[in-house]
Order: sequence, then structure tokens, then C-alpha cells
Amino acid sequence: MKRSSECEMMDAPNNPPALLAEDLKNLRQFNRYLGGYRCIARGVEQSVWQHRLASFALLDVGTGSADIPIGIARWAMERGIDAKITVVDRDALTARIAAESVKNQAALVLVRGDAAALPFAPASFDFVTASQFLHHFTESQIIELLRMWAKLARRAIIVGDLVRHPLAYQGIRVLTRLWTKNIMTLTDAPLSVRRAFTLQEWRALFERAAIGRFQMTSMFPYRVMARFDVAK
Repeated sequence: MKRSSECEMMDAPNNPPALLAEDLKNLRQFNRYLGGYRCIARGVEQSVWQHRLASFALLDVGTGSADIPIGIARWAMERGIDAKITVVDRDALTARIAAESVKNQAALVLVRGDAAALPFAPASFDFVTASQFLHHFTESQIIELLRMWAKLARRAIIVGDLVRHPLAYQGIRVLTRLWTKNIMTLTDAPLSVRRAFTLQEWRALFERAAIGRFQMTSMFPYRVMARFDVAK
């Protein structure tokens, strides 16, 4: 199955608010039950224990509803670890939805911004994370994003994303048709799989980025987690 260059509905400007809000709600469920949260959380946990951190600062790029960083903040609090998490999204409506999610979360702050032009000083964060975000871009853009994020991270970049595979594509088509009538979810969920890369393609992209040693893990179902060591 060849990679698609078709843009997802979510990436278009001025989406109807109700449509986007329901799609983000569906994505929160996918993250919970289909491994989106698990990918990022595992990478963060491994890095925290590796560096024996009692506190950390984390930047989550393309945060959507901010459900994944909220889960990470809860994990840290339960273990007595002081987490300071900044979440970023470019889309105005998505940022408003994320702001509502984090308003009672003391560990989290929302910044509206572009992933390619983030308003932070070098080495501002221990970790930079991005979940199911990179597949929205071209190969050259992905490499440039990783290199820019490497300047912001003191310790690691952790990314989780989809793996392109015919079974993943057919599976999500069936699941979304049973799950929802939201046209954005029905369109974008299968398209996201087609926009993603195979495991071999992900590895080649990460190697081309040349931002440091990385560990790449294949995770069920049809997901990949990569953790880059960019320790300063």
C-alpha cells in the first residue's frame, strides 16, 4: 500500500466546531483503547527512570485534546514526581478545546503555536513528545521538525505514531463505521493509516534526522514508538 499525500480533514482551517469537537472526542477514545497513550507514556516512563528524575519539564506538540499529557501528569503525581507540562496546538478551535481540558490541571499550561516555530528557548524542556502528529507532514518536514525539537529538549524526544499496513487500514475502516457517524473521524482515521509510514520507512526517516541515538519499538496495534537520546 503506497503512502497517501492527501490532506486530512482535521488539517483544514475553519472546520465546523461541533464536527471537530466530536472527532477529538473519538480520538481520545482511540488513544485510550488503541495504544496512543501507551506509546508516549512508555517512552516518558523509560526516560524518567533512566535519568532517575524527581521532576521534569515536558513539551507536548500537536496536543489535540491534551488527553495524553494529562495522563502523564497523573502518572507523575501518583509517584511523587513533579511534572511541568506545556501543551501546544496551532489550530484555534483545538487549542480552545485543549484549554478547557487543562484548566483545572495545575501541572499543565497551554500555548497556541506552530510546531515548526515554537516560542521557546533552547533546552527549555527535559522531553519533547508528539503523538500521531508526524504522519501529517512530508518526509523533509518531519526531519526538520525533529531537528528543531532536538534543540528544545535536554534529554529526549519521544514520538508515537501509526504504522502503514493493509490490515491496519481495513481494521480502522471497520471500527470507525461501527463506532461513529462523524464524517471527520470516518474520513481521517483510515487516511491517517495511509499517511503513515511502514516500520522500515520510519526507521530510515529517524536515521536521516541524525539527532542522536534512538530506540524504536513496534507496539500493538500497528504503532511505533521512538525515543531519541538528545542529552545535552
